[in-house]
Amino acid sequence: MDLRGKVALVTGGASGHGREYCKELYKQGCKIAICDINADAGEELLHTLSKNIKDRAIFIPCDVTDYMQFEEAFQTTITKLGGVDIVINNASVMNDRLWELEVDVNLNGVIRGLLLAFRFLGKDRGGPGGVVVNAGSSCCKNPLLSLPVYTATKQAVAALTRCYGDPYHVNLTGIKVISLCPTPTEAEMAGDPRKRILSGEYEQAWLRDTSSSTPVKSEKLGKALIDLMHSAKSGTSWLISNDHPPKEVPIF
Repeated sequence: MDLRGKVALVTGGASGHGREYCKELYKQGCKIAICDINADAGEELLHTLSKNIKDRAIFIPCDVTDYMQFEEAFQTTITKLGGVDIVINNASVMNDRLWELEVDVNLNGVIRGLLLAFRFLGKDRGGPGGVVVNAGSSCCKNPLLSLPVYTATKQAVAALTRCYGDPYHVNLTGIKVISLCPTPTEAEMAGDPRKRILSGEYEQAWLRDTSSSTPVKSEKLGKALIDLMHSAKSGTSWLISNDHPPKEVPIF
């Protein structure tokens, strides 16, 4: 896929992994819809991207737990940027104390993004086809015992990717579906862990979970996204770390 001129909609695009995806896709020549609930961070990234080249990026306030607002983000992207070719379902919460929100963002938000992508991009609906990249996590391979609900949501995303990325669905919609599973960000691992784990009894598990986890470097993450969009087989999930090339995570 030649990315020049393609339109990418990125949820959770204002910070963390999503910010790096937006920057790399923009560098590759894409038009970018930065979708996020954090308007200040979204506008700041928009300003950063658009300093030299105008009209290739927009910011859209978007809460992926709100289907109507998410749908409107697709419609706004199509109106202002001329279509949607790539959907990055990146919005994510890593806090088991907010487990209901965690499930609604990490899993239900990805499902909403997939169904909207099928609706607006699917060849069976008159669309052009495209690529969907879902936000997995390294815990798909190495479960976080201190964050059982978070781990469950990310493993469910990998299973969802496997099913919707199957040739049955690809042949129907023309949409390739993959999942990237990077290690957590510095922000996700920073601060008092007691504010994100369900029980103080899990602190030792948190220390064990995070002691060998190093946040993936931003340049590695961006390169992996581009490489895997081109080369990865639909339905696959990929572990992204600093130490090794992307490695497929076995699902089923």
